Amino acid sequence: MTEPAADGGWAMQIVVHLPRPGSPEGDPPTRRALLEAVATAVGRLVGAACADDADPEWTAAFRAYEDDRIRKVVRRARGIAWRRVQDLPGVGVVHDGASVRALLPGPLSELSGDVRKLQVGGTEVTDDGDDGAPGGPAVAAALAVVVNPGVTMTAGKTAAQAGHAAQLSWHAMPAGRRHDWTAAGCPVRLVSVSEDGWPAALGRAAVVVRDGGLTEVTPGTTTAVAWW
Repeated sequence: MTEPAADGGWAMQIVVHLPRPGSPEGDPPTRRALLEAVATAVGRLVGAACADDADPEWTAAFRAYEDDRIRKVVRRARGIAWRRVQDLPGVGVVHDGASVRALLPGPLSELSGDVRKLQVGGTEVTDDGDDGAPGGPAVAAALAVVVNPGVTMTAGKTAAQAGHAAQLSWHAMPAGRRHDWTAAGCPVRLVSVSEDGWPAALGRAAVVVRDGGLTEVTPGTTTAVAWW
């Protein structure tokens, strides 16, 4: 699980829509779809806050967040709780059955009550057992994200790592590639590799995510990589 740290600071809250199976709200998403949706939402939020024509208040908030840590907290919601977060500043994404909303980062001490009461645990979803291919048509501009297969993490923690990869990639991309990715809506393709294939993914990586070790894994653990 991704828990807010006790020392406060800033964080990006990511709310994922996880209805109960067979509910009127629909079925929960697959793990792949959830991770791709979270990473896409983070990419779009970074672009919305860091673009040259961004709202100055969003830019200031994002700079303060990135000057602290790129901490992300993934929370689950359904029903009225999900509807309430739609009006909070942020970016929503619907992708292949997954709905998420990445909220504009802010101090944990000032967290909205509608978000604070959302549970951090219970984000586990079904692994659809595919080979990492996207559920829809291939998108040429998609960012490839690989999660370390040798590290055990909950779905919420893993989604946060995919989001870190998207955030770092937005900053690391050459300007032309960033423009193409942003114009396409920041699509993300989750690529699955075996433990034997992980070294090759590391060798190809343009961005490497090393976790701060606040939850679930030891500090410095390489959790995800990305390339474009």
